[in-house]
Amino acid sequence: MKSLKPFTRIAAGLSALALIIAYFVPIWQILMWAPQYPEGLTMKIWINNLTGNVKTISGLNHYIGMKTIEVSMFPEFSYMIYLLGALIMFGLLVSWVNKRFMLAAYFLIILGAGAAGLVDFYNWGYDYGHNLNPDAPIRIPGMAYQPPLIGTKVLLNFTAFSGPDIGAWILIGVSFLLFGLLVYEWRSKKNN
Repeated sequence: MKSLKPFTRIAAGLSALALIIAYFVPIWQILMWAPQYPEGLTMKIWINNLTGNVKTISGLNHYIGMKTIEVSMFPEFSYMIYLLGALIMFGLLVSWVNKRFMLAAYFLIILGAGAAGLVDFYNWGYDYGHNLNPDAPIRIPGMAYQPPLIGTKVLLNFTAFSGPDIGAWILIGVSFLLFGLLVYEWRSKKNN
């Protein structure tokens, strides 16, 4: 089993430490605009909390039959801090163990975590936008209000945007760095 180049070993360790920032910044954001809210409404999703205009958004959504948005509706918040901690520890382990197969495993685990997060968010959005209260004040037959997974979507008179915030961009950056390190290791192996 081949050892990592010193540069790769240090970069892998630093990439793991960079993930610590995700504890202190929002991971995802949902922004909404409407004629009555030209300044926009925001909801920031952190590793274990929601901030922004959550009560206002939840109140508006009540009129079309959506559930109240609360931290308690996200069981993921109870274990996300531990999953992130495990990613950080595994990244540091890669640097310490100093083997190429560990670097590849770290990259695949980061990709898997990102994909699992997107699937989980899509499933939440589907449930939130489709399972509506039939006694809601505003009902439009056949209309679903699933927020976009990534990008922009028009829902009635609201334009909603959903996308990565600082924490997710750090995860994306770490993914690209790890991919670059794998390419660097592979090329240096070919040249040896």
